[in-house]
Amino acid sequence: MIPSPSPLRLLGHLALMLASLIPCAVMGQPSGAHGDNFLYRVMTGDTLIALSERFTDKADNWAALQSLNAVQEPTLLPIGLELKIPFSLIPELPAQAKITHLAGQASADNRPLKIGDSLSEGQTVATGENGFLTLTLADGSTLTVPAASSLSVERLRVFKGTGLTDTVFTMRQGSLESVVAPADTGVGRFEIRTPVSITGVRGTRLRVHTQASGAQSEVLEGSARLDASQGRNANLRQGQGAAIDSSGRLLGVRPLLPAPELTPASRGRSGWVIAFPPVQGASAYLLRVSADPQGKQLFSSKRFDEPRVTFSAPGAGTYYALVRAVDADGIMGRDASQSFPGRLLLNTSDGQPVSTGFGQFVFLSDR
Repeated sequence: MIPSPSPLRLLGHLALMLASLIPCAVMGQPSGAHGDNFLYRVMTGDTLIALSERFTDKADNWAALQSLNAVQEPTLLPIGLELKIPFSLIPELPAQAKITHLAGQASADNRPLKIGDSLSEGQTVATGENGFLTLTLADGSTLTVPAASSLSVERLRVFKGTGLTDTVFTMRQGSLESVVAPADTGVGRFEIRTPVSITGVRGTRLRVHTQASGAQSEVLEGSARLDASQGRNANLRQGQGAAIDSSGRLLGVRPLLPAPELTPASRGRSGWVIAFPPVQGASAYLLRVSADPQGKQLFSSKRFDEPRVTFSAPGAGTYYALVRAVDADGIMGRDASQSFPGRLLLNTSDGQPVSTGFGQFVFLSDR
């Protein structure tokens, strides 16, 4: 006689059948990671057997998840429970980050980079004093690396079967600005580490900066967990930032400074000028020029002590001046964006751009 399956296993199979009828975007509630565990927020209909099958590729791992999470009834999970799933149980595949924008000089392991190149786990990326690059991950996440920055790709993988990314960067100096999981697929693990902090993303838009005086983290959308090297931690919500000093001491969580109220740009003798009212609490301002209003295609970056910034275009077309206020601890506020026209090309009588004998276009003076 063939033994009847246990009621627990029947419920698990039923949950798997129902889950297969629901689109991933609806079922998925990945919410990042903490330590060695992936975090999943439980939804209606979830069971340990179904989640074990989905994320660990083995339904039998449900018992390990039950023990780790102290779950009483594996088929009746509390809605909203943040379930811990060890990364050691999750099968992963190697991934790459593709360079989708590059201006100036940048290198990987001292090898010059170009658009279209891919980075792998274990490589170290550095941008020059006028170098800017953007990386795109398998899930569409983008990472913008401004000038004079250096970071190591400690981990670059994807969850087998789900497409969630498992990414860890260690920053040596400079900044990293990210838009994580823009298609709302959820976050597997996305961590940015500095000598004094670890910032774990649970949302979408995050900035991290590091320098000799410490580090700063800023959440524009979503949320993040910040762990300081001295042992203190904080949960950053949307619109909040925090600074950590060089000893690893958390200096507190605070609201991000508002975006400056930009006045229309005017042409100056050496380019464009924008003067604007001071932002209360600002000690400096950062001006960046990008080919897009989100700042994913940067061409220049400069700090100013006063609410008056000057800039120019790197070429023809439409560009954007992005301005943010910076407080005394280096925490940067929200961006204000203003478009401006690029440099004018010298054209022939039939409208074609004039080029030099070296293949470069001839630009008219900005004056």
